[in-house]
Amino acid sequence: MAHPKRKTSKTRRDKRRTHYKASVPQIATCPVTGEAHLYHRAYWHEGKMYYRGQVVIDKAEAVA
Repeated sequence: MAHPKRKTSKTRRDKRRTHYKASVPQIATCPVTGEAHLYHRAYWHEGKMYYRGQVVIDKAEAVA
């Protein structure tokens, strides 16, 4: 198995990691409810679950 001959310095290690960055999530606004949500995700608004502008689950109907 390969092993390092010298210890990697903190500077060299950090230089290598400069490209690993957290990206800002894209946020969409629903045209029906005006609610901000992540793309390709369902979200709750006033007791109803919406996906692509349509009601998927209605909490009132599910309980009754």
